[in-house]
Amino acid sequence: MRKAFEIGGMVAAVVLIAFGVAAIAIGVNGRSTVRDNLVEQKIVGTPDMTPAAIKAEAAKAGLDTSKITIPSCTAANKTVNNGSTARCFAQYMKIHALEATGGQLYSQMPRYATANGNGTNEEAQALKDAKGKPVANSAREVWVQETALSTALNTSYMAEQISVFGIVVGVALLLSGFGFAILSIGGALRNRENALTFLTPRDRGSTPSARTPASV
Repeated sequence: MRKAFEIGGMVAAVVLIAFGVAAIAIGVNGRSTVRDNLVEQKIVGTPDMTPAAIKAEAAKAGLDTSKITIPSCTAANKTVNNGSTARCFAQYMKIHALEATGGQLYSQMPRYATANGNGTNEEAQALKDAKGKPVANSAREVWVQETALSTALNTSYMAEQISVFGIVVGVALLLSGFGFAILSIGGALRNRENALTFLTPRDRGSTPSARTPASV
């Protein structure tokens, strides 16, 4: 039975090591793919992408900076080449979109354009194109584009984090596999002594009694 356990331990060790190597390889490849794709886009942060600069710019645009989450990172003049810089760039993009729309989100903006520039959700009050159809509010397109780009950037950040997690899991599997192999090869299962002997109570009555002297 002990032999079967030893063989099983070696098989488990080989499987864990194989899975560990595969997880590390997939994680490294995924991380490299994310970074290569970001570099291909040639995205560089604008000079105002610092906490102080963006706060001043937002205030100048008439936004209430107390209600806006100011990024703590800096992306000014930096190339977006990894998940962290991609996420940072996306945070600044949101503030730029708010500046362009006067602090309004997509859901807060009217669907159609009007002559006075306020916009409306009523087709009858909207500006009409050459075909007589209501003209869409072009300012809403800012949020459509911002959402698409920021989602892609945040997805890159998430993908890189998952890749790093895969690498960590792979290392853990490798260590576990080597641990099983060492225990099996070292003959840990052959040791009949309990490793926790200090927890095992001893039988105090097992002490051999003294022999009585033989009678003459």
